[in-house]
Amino acid sequence: MTTDEKKKSPKRSDPLMVQSVAKAFRVLEAFDSRHPEMTLSDIAEQTGMDLSGAQRFAHTLETLGYLEKDGRTRQFRLSVKTLNLAHHFTRTSRLVDRAMPVLQHLSKETEETVNLTLLDGTEIVFISRFLSRHVLHTDVTIGTRLPAYCTAPGRAILSRLPAEEVAAILEASDIRAHTQNTETDIGKLTAIIEEARLKGYATALEELYHADASIAAPVLGSLGQVIGAVSLAVSTLRYSPEQLAMVFAPMILAAARSISFS
Repeated sequence: MTTDEKKKSPKRSDPLMVQSVAKAFRVLEAFDSRHPEMTLSDIAEQTGMDLSGAQRFAHTLETLGYLEKDGRTRQFRLSVKTLNLAHHFTRTSRLVDRAMPVLQHLSKETEETVNLTLLDGTEIVFISRFLSRHVLHTDVTIGTRLPAYCTAPGRAILSRLPAEEVAAILEASDIRAHTQNTETDIGKLTAIIEEARLKGYATALEELYHADASIAAPVLGSLGQVIGAVSLAVSTLRYSPEQLAMVFAPMILAAARSISFS
């Protein structure tokens, strides 16, 4: 989420919207890798609140245990208690529960990194990840968000969405070159996503990280709607693009079918 997005207030025309709750979450969401610790002034700037409001919400969240304050620097940071929300999500998600044995089996059979991801806006979110013994030059962990347009899981999910929804997501995406291999042309991206729809799986080769290749297939819900993607990541130093598809496409398709509810 960008700073501008964080500063946007929820629609006040919504009679069911509790503004104080929305503001509290704006404070929590303001903390990220670029802002791991913040003063009250920083929080006010990142959320668009005045200093008094930032103080009240930061104090409340600290009292509830979701923020910690350094007594010396007077800076706030997220507490370990914030992990409770993610923990409860993974423990109550039917998708995660259904996927776990399949992901474990795929990880054991391939000895490669295996992931389960969801689409959230223009990004994918990693909700489960089994690491390989082989080194990958990425810093992806559970909870990491990556652009959908240049990742195999993102393309796999987009391949099962209506064309107009895909177009809207691409239009809203921050499309830029992360490496020299990143495809940034919307027309070509649309064709890549259509090809993934026809094949049943998607690939991405060094489009986000150097020496990283991935292959993914969509996971479907009980009504045939796309609800996520299972993916596998390898090093391009060990597999060519042809080998990636030849070796892993049947496995990733079988894993996606096993996880799907349809």
